[in-house]
Amino acid sequence: MGYLNSVLQSSSQVHSDDRPASGGGLSQNGKFSYGYASSPGKRSSMEDFYETRIDGVDGEIVGLFGVFDGISSLTLIYLSLSHSCKHILVFVICSDIVAVLQAISQGLLLSQDGAFPCMVVSGHGGVRAAEYVKQNLFSNLIKHPKFISDTKSAIADAYNHTDSEFLKSENNQNRDAGSTASTAILVGNRLLVANVGDSRAVICRGGNAIAVSRDHKPDQSDERQRIENAGGFVMWAGTWRVGGVLAVSRAFGDRHLKQYVVADPEIQEEKIDNSLEFLILASDGLWDVVSNEEAVAMIKPIQDPEQAAKQLMQEAYQRGSADNITCVVVRFLVNQGGSSRNASATA
Repeated sequence: MGYLNSVLQSSSQVHSDDRPASGGGLSQNGKFSYGYASSPGKRSSMEDFYETRIDGVDGEIVGLFGVFDGISSLTLIYLSLSHSCKHILVFVICSDIVAVLQAISQGLLLSQDGAFPCMVVSGHGGVRAAEYVKQNLFSNLIKHPKFISDTKSAIADAYNHTDSEFLKSENNQNRDAGSTASTAILVGNRLLVANVGDSRAVICRGGNAIAVSRDHKPDQSDERQRIENAGGFVMWAGTWRVGGVLAVSRAFGDRHLKQYVVADPEIQEEKIDNSLEFLILASDGLWDVVSNEEAVAMIKPIQDPEQAAKQLMQEAYQRGSADNITCVVVRFLVNQGGSSRNASATA
């Protein structure tokens, strides 16, 4: 691969103090502008990551944008009434400690011999996973020999390779970790959206909100069938969960459920033309409280993509989102002759 530059533009994300962050930029060819906004919201810790990156590959300007939402691990320690001492019976993974506690209170997490959980130990492995995917996924993708000639297969390979390498790097970790990923790749007049998990991508085309990714939930008929064919199960524990504990059916990492929770992305391609106005990538901290249509209508009048991303983030917070909130907005400038005075300044 011949690079114009190693990285022409890239966001810089620091999670040391978990303060809200925002920024933006304009592509060198003037074809698109972008902005991002990210906040821990009402959570005490931050497990969302984002990437906004512009590279030159084989003489072509390429945009790479992503939102990565970490999935933490939890360990349940069980006490068995049928034995004389405590023993650990199971290691489970879950992104929602509140749901686990509710499931415990309802008796949904009893083991087969009647043991019940007496302790929940929470980890923050989701940060490890999400940060690893942020740092490696796009680098693996642009190094792929078919990145330009067969971009879809390159994306699929990069997702699975990144997942495998992350799992190898976790060999010495006692806690499990996972992450979602919703990414958008701009190559020429093509937009390719790839998704694993429940972060989401939505476009505005001709004034209409169109989802270009699907949330991967265990109760979807095809996902449930895939999980059961692999020997797993889906059950209700506050919401539908793989093995009764994980609320997404696809993710990076999650070693203990890897047989069922795959990192195979679903990929959708869109043509970049005069009808395509903008793209929203966001973690579920936005989509839990704002519909696709509301998000598009909310930022349609806002030409500055950084301000648009901030507006979405602030609206989600005001509506009571209980999760981290991360939004990336990309505006396509085809209708504006390849430039926009209102776009964010080049980073």
